[in-house]
Amino acid sequence: MGSATREALAAGTQALHAAGAVDQNTVTELFAVGRAIDSSAQLRALLADPAAEAAVKVAATERIFGKAVSATTLGLVNSVVSQRWSTSVDLLEGIEDLGLRAAAVSAGAEAPITSELFEFGQIVASDAELELALGSKLGAAKDKAAVATKLLEGKALPQTVAIVEHLVAQPRGRRIRELLRTAAATVADQQGFAIATVTSAVPLSDAQVERLSASLSAQYGRSLRVNKIIDPTIVGGLRVQIGDDVFDGSVSTRLSELRLQLAG
Repeated sequence: MGSATREALAAGTQALHAAGAVDQNTVTELFAVGRAIDSSAQLRALLADPAAEAAVKVAATERIFGKAVSATTLGLVNSVVSQRWSTSVDLLEGIEDLGLRAAAVSAGAEAPITSELFEFGQIVASDAELELALGSKLGAAKDKAAVATKLLEGKALPQTVAIVEHLVAQPRGRRIRELLRTAAATVADQQGFAIATVTSAVPLSDAQVERLSASLSAQYGRSLRVNKIIDPTIVGGLRVQIGDDVFDGSVSTRLSELRLQLAG
């Protein structure tokens, strides 16, 4: 990620904080605007062009989206396109990032969006056909979104449904499980915590999870919430992932390392 993109993302987050009333409609509209920009090579090139003046970009978004979205959404979109982005892909990711953060803001700090995304990811991971259907490049975006909606209907917050619908409709070459993990991390960051995904061979007790969470929170200097995965193939020990950091103390990994050492 280039420095221009990092600065642009920060500016987008600041604009969201200053926006005031952000609701579910804002979330849906931000995601829709991102998909619309992605569908137009000409518009995407203009809005991501570092040489184009911010006023020109804002005029374009107001002309195209001014009557289609709320004033709040349009203001947020204008704040994003006014920034300088390293690439057009970064611009799309910036709008997506803003949509995810808007979902967190509209739902509230205690809303279980991250746990719902994690649970949906587990459902996808356990069903190869479903993962293929949602991740296939051949399927129509609206059909994939409909499948996701049917699975989540009545079981998840509207913000969670909107996030999943968007991700399966606009994967941009990314795998669905990675999309869900990244989206959950962004929502968690906006809600003020980080996510630790802990894989163990057998279920951990509540006391063990609390001790682990407290220890990791102390190391990272921020609140953490734990997602638990049971995987007997790791034999024993734990595998912990926090963002891009992976701590693998599983028995299966240690045995693999030992085999490599013996083979060498």
